[in-house]
Amino acid sequence: MANVKELMQVRNEKLQKIKEYGINPHPEKYDTTHEIGSSRLLADGTQKVSLAGRIMSKRKMGKISFLDLSDITGHIQLVIKRDDLGEEEYKKFHEITDIGDFIGVKGYIFTTQAGEKSLQVLSYQFLGKSLRPLPEKYHGLVNQEAIYRERHLDLIMNDEAKKKFLLRSKFVKLLREFLDNHGFIEVETPALQNTASGATAKPFVAHHNAHDMDVFLRISPELTLKKLIIGGFNNIYEVARDFRNEGIDSNHLQDFTMVEGYSAYWNYEDNMKFMKEMITYILEKLYDGNLNIQIGDKMIDFGGEWQVVSFRELILKDSGIDIDQFETAESLLAEIRNKKIELEAENIEELGRGNLIDQLYKKVSRPKIIEPTFLIKHPIDLSPLARSNDENPALTDRFQLIVNGQEIINGYSELVDSQEQEKRLIEQSKLKAQGDEEAMTVDYEYIRAMEYGMPPISGWGLGVDRFLQFLTNSQNIRDVVLYPLMKPRDLAADEEEDNSKLI
Repeated sequence: MANVKELMQVRNEKLQKIKEYGINPHPEKYDTTHEIGSSRLLADGTQKVSLAGRIMSKRKMGKISFLDLSDITGHIQLVIKRDDLGEEEYKKFHEITDIGDFIGVKGYIFTTQAGEKSLQVLSYQFLGKSLRPLPEKYHGLVNQEAIYRERHLDLIMNDEAKKKFLLRSKFVKLLREFLDNHGFIEVETPALQNTASGATAKPFVAHHNAHDMDVFLRISPELTLKKLIIGGFNNIYEVARDFRNEGIDSNHLQDFTMVEGYSAYWNYEDNMKFMKEMITYILEKLYDGNLNIQIGDKMIDFGGEWQVVSFRELILKDSGIDIDQFETAESLLAEIRNKKIELEAENIEELGRGNLIDQLYKKVSRPKIIEPTFLIKHPIDLSPLARSNDENPALTDRFQLIVNGQEIINGYSELVDSQEQEKRLIEQSKLKAQGDEEAMTVDYEYIRAMEYGMPPISGWGLGVDRFLQFLTNSQNIRDVVLYPLMKPRDLAADEEEDNSKLI
């Protein structure tokens, strides 16, 4: 089998042949009547159908040839006859085209005796040469790093990848549709911020040359969105790209898509009901009314009652530790070690009580939650931006939606007392100074805005990547992101060690 360099040389020679024939190898445009997926729905005999796409297979049988033409919406068989094109054009077609090339075709729809919906091609136009050969058809890309790095190849070769990312786009569209239809206004807020605030996470730091100062890539748009509630908006949301400089694992990304929404005059219980309505609306649209969703070997029912459980009850049941009995991080950590529970955090000794409780929950409880479950009554030191519960100030009016061991939505009644907020953020900044890199800093601009007065507010955040990971039963969250960040590769070495199986 020829190597990549030799095959590319042959294709470059074909490109030169195209130019010699007087054909523009890079035409300006091509008018189509349908995308390929919708063309398969046309009735037999439909005339003047114009399609464009990439050649995925090519089989010549004397005076007739069969091709597979593909775009993001699907595949269709092309049938090309020498008698339809003329002998010279038929010969030229095979001289200049390769698998991977783009062509435009015109003809009529019919179904073969084998039941294959096809286009009888009456004319064609060359639209683009694939100088680099595609991976072998039946294996595609098998190296996971190559799949992430060259998602375009994954989309070309893998129909399941196409379906997954079309599902992602439809999910975001339906989410926007639901919120827009319920009176929410979509807004945009800055990704570069003066303080790393809005969530407990380690930030990315960048330098702003014009102002000669360091800035942070936002870890959340939360505080900026709540300033807009102060400014008079009632119901708002943002589809935001967020950045958290944390470890890599199968469920976390450093840059990810989060949707956050805030409503004036609501509390967290209002949002729990609203979130259930939103999720069931989206799933019904995605799955044709079905709310029993197959995830791997599990059938998850979104149509029934969603369980509600308190943070303390859950951890007590799963670990035997009553977190209310341990008021400091030191005493809680001692009890965790006494129970021989191994937590996965690297800086375990430096965590504040809130983040330590969170690590305990993620270890002993979250993986066991399969059916849609609202987790409520989080300790206040785990939720520095949430409103204290009126009956028990040590707890917050917060909820998390957990499904199949993953947090899907986080929300709460917002803290709107500026003095209490400043006090909590100062406590967070002390933890940060002691080494807890995920603790927050004090955002005095936000405190100043709060001092103009805030109504009751409830907000929520939904991780788009994580929810799609769940829906598609993907092992790694990067499987549902088009181009996750990868370390640079040595392209020269890669060329030398190209193990792809080629068409």
